[in-house]
Amino acid sequence: MYVVIMAGGSGTRFWPVSRKAKPKQFLDITGKGPMVVETCDRMAPAFRDEQIILVLGQEHMQEATSLFRERRVRLLAEPVGRNTAACIGLGAIYAAHLESSEPVAFLPADHFVSNPAALLESIRRAAEIAVAGAIVTLGIVPTRPETGYGYIQWSEERPDFWKQKAYKVKAFVEKPSLDKAKQYLVRGDYLWNAGIFVATPQAILKEIELHLPPLSEGLERLKPALGTDSFENVLEDVYERLDSVSFDYGIMERTSSPVFVVPCDCGWSDVGSWESLYELREEEYDDKQNLKDGDCLVVDCKGTFVSSRGGRLVSCLGLKNCLVVDTPDALLVADLKKAQDVRKIIDVLKRNRKDDLL
Repeated sequence: MYVVIMAGGSGTRFWPVSRKAKPKQFLDITGKGPMVVETCDRMAPAFRDEQIILVLGQEHMQEATSLFRERRVRLLAEPVGRNTAACIGLGAIYAAHLESSEPVAFLPADHFVSNPAALLESIRRAAEIAVAGAIVTLGIVPTRPETGYGYIQWSEERPDFWKQKAYKVKAFVEKPSLDKAKQYLVRGDYLWNAGIFVATPQAILKEIELHLPPLSEGLERLKPALGTDSFENVLEDVYERLDSVSFDYGIMERTSSPVFVVPCDCGWSDVGSWESLYELREEEYDDKQNLKDGDCLVVDCKGTFVSSRGGRLVSCLGLKNCLVVDTPDALLVADLKKAQDVRKIIDVLKRNRKDDLL
């Protein structure tokens, strides 16, 4: 069995630390080393290095080669980002090229998991179902009403999921309002969508052929080039012609084939923003719920996250529920509750052609 780790994102919500040249998945966000390495290490008890396929952007190939120089992880570079449908399709044809007819696990490179053993057990359960040709997704057992995640609804209203391996998916739901998220938590038949899938390469490619014909045609062009000197040139030509489509939207929301979800309680977080990182590191708070990272001085502050990564002291006085991130060339000061909106700053920088800060 192979695992495809998707490491092609830009991580804009962690600006100004995360940049095009070194996005979130290549940074030490949680204090345990680069997230992509942490993700590969998490797979180690169930997958050998040569069973790990890391799909990343071409511009990060040198960084990844350095990080994994002493390991046999397979590196597969996309010439340009085209979202998760193309990434999963590419991983599927590569796994098939390696003569794998077994289920393949597809998961992001930049998530946090406090209980890796539980995640691996859920992947194993999913693989037992996927071997028959179904697509199986992992649904994270919610711990709170969360408006920042998509949800998966299963078909039973109040199942005892510890007595079954999986449930048929009823619906994929977009990020809800707070009231809706509270209802989902009370109902008990909704799980967080972590973007983790398990399926055979053949099942993935069949769904892509049905619902995303242009992508399917491009992947068919790539197949004979795999393992040859012409692969990179063909890959670049194919990717130039592809639209950017997520796997959730392009396949999971359109398929008429049975889709199953395996409930997973593994201490998961997508660490999708500075606020989620602040919440994740709760054990490090001071008595005023402040979190300090680096050379910081915090006086009369409450509920504030200060990260000093610019090589100088950052002093804060009288702040409440604020975010302060200092780097050598940019300083971010924000309402911590608006940390999801950091991408708005990226949009302004792009319009002003401040490419050196992206």
